[in-house]
Amino acid sequence: MKDVLETKAVEIMTACKDMAIATLREDGFPQATTVSFVHDGLEIFFGVGATSQKARNMRRDNRVSITMTPPYEDWSGIRGLSLAGHAAEMTAPGEISEIARLMIQRFPQVSGMELAERGEAVFFRVIPTVMSVLDYSKGFGHTDMVRLDDSDIAENLESMQHKWLIPTGGG
Repeated sequence: MKDVLETKAVEIMTACKDMAIATLREDGFPQATTVSFVHDGLEIFFGVGATSQKARNMRRDNRVSITMTPPYEDWSGIRGLSLAGHAAEMTAPGEISEIARLMIQRFPQVSGMELAERGEAVFFRVIPTVMSVLDYSKGFGHTDMVRLDDSDIAENLESMQHKWLIPTGGG
């Protein structure tokens, strides 16, 4: 069952270009923002302004929640993903280059945009720890939850298209 849910989660990620990410502000209130993203298996990557509220929130407290829902024709076709995980700022030049390449591949319009100064944007990686997969084809509001650990991410890494990630450690 876990493998089936992980496969469904990757399919939903592939069908979505944007996600809502909630971070924790310094005052404890959540801040939800829509961002575009790429993914490699279950790992999610996105860029934000280096000095943005989101970046400051994740540097202070790396716990995040993410939701995404692909387009649907009617309610019986609603699928979605809700997950909690930990965000980490990407600092390895090779990883940053590869994430930028993936972003341009998925969002070609990005290549025509210029940043005012180099270093204004930063990339974050989110590794999920728990996911709920929403599937209305199984009934109104039906969700299945799965908890993930390092071995799940490692299994998923083996099937990923990109072998450029630097291992994050763990077991």
